[in-house]
Amino acid sequence: MTTSERGTAPADDPGRTDEGPGAPPAPGCPAPGGPPCTGRGRPGVPLRTSLALGVVAIVVGSAALALRSSSHDPYLAAGDPSSGAYLAPPAEGDRAAAAVLSGPYVERPGPLVPVRRGTATAVPTSVSRPLMATPAEPAPAVGALFSPDDDGNPVHHCTASVVHSPAGDLVVTAAHCVHDDGFRTRLVFAPGLHDGVAPYGLWVPSRIDVDPRWVSNRDPDHDVAFLRVRRAGRAGGPIEDVTGAERIRFDTPPGRPAQLTGYPEDQDRPVSCRHTADVQSPTQLRFACPGFPNGTSGGPMLTDLDPGTGTGSLVGVIGGLDEGGDDLVSYSSRFGADVAALYRRATAGPATKAARPPGHGAEALGVRPRVAPRS
Repeated sequence: MTTSERGTAPADDPGRTDEGPGAPPAPGCPAPGGPPCTGRGRPGVPLRTSLALGVVAIVVGSAALALRSSSHDPYLAAGDPSSGAYLAPPAEGDRAAAAVLSGPYVERPGPLVPVRRGTATAVPTSVSRPLMATPAEPAPAVGALFSPDDDGNPVHHCTASVVHSPAGDLVVTAAHCVHDDGFRTRLVFAPGLHDGVAPYGLWVPSRIDVDPRWVSNRDPDHDVAFLRVRRAGRAGGPIEDVTGAERIRFDTPPGRPAQLTGYPEDQDRPVSCRHTADVQSPTQLRFACPGFPNGTSGGPMLTDLDPGTGTGSLVGVIGGLDEGGDDLVSYSSRFGADVAALYRRATAGPATKAARPPGHGAEALGVRPRVAPRS
């Protein structure tokens, strides 16, 4: 299969031979000094650099050279590796949200979300023509996932969506968006984001759940994460009451018409494509539609769209194989028994009473004085 620079071989591997002559180039990584890219929606250490530093470590015989260790990163926390759970301190989320609002973003009320009345008939999803992800209208239950950088710059690195749960406080994304050698301690979800405006508020995790097999070896069959969230900086009801929610489905047969949506990291509006969620392997789905760049990881794969609310049945999120794929094909871990068990654990576990970790403060979160928001 012809792949792009985001294919199965690393983008910076000079020995790759699986690309066709017409493959599109990879999206550019950040400028020097910013975080390098290793996969869709995940800043990290490029393979070439990792290998080079690994050779140096072997040559000098030093065990002190450790790449991306959570113990050396003030913005990562160990959580509970045995269960794959992390209780987020409330102050951390509020400061992270403040960092987003200190940049070019503003909260401004959006339109009311249509109430599901149980009478709408789910419609089949036609295939996009041309078959390519194109700009789409924001959906209240889908949004961008921010992780303010060292300078407080409010950059969104992934996509997430609200999924129905008994408490109405659950968001789903890819595990690699929230756990990378440790749980990300400053995450902010902006549902329905568009043009610098967060119309349904900013929401931060109180609890994060991933499969322990993702924590131990980044198993692509378990690249799914659930976040229980609360409104940042204020009291209020659950997010599902504000945005509506996708329904979650497990063990859905492949080959169904589906819609895939994600927020590119350099855009404040989503892109979307309609095609079919096909089988890649017993544990992976594939969605063959070009145009989902960095930042779209965690984006929802929906079937049975409701024309009245725009919500649907969630059968996957961009992630899994190759941490989501390349610019031609997107993947998802299959939502089977393991993801169902993770969902049950996430909805049953406590979401509050987290202890504040040491060494985290306003400076560590990069909070800057508020500036005039972009209108």
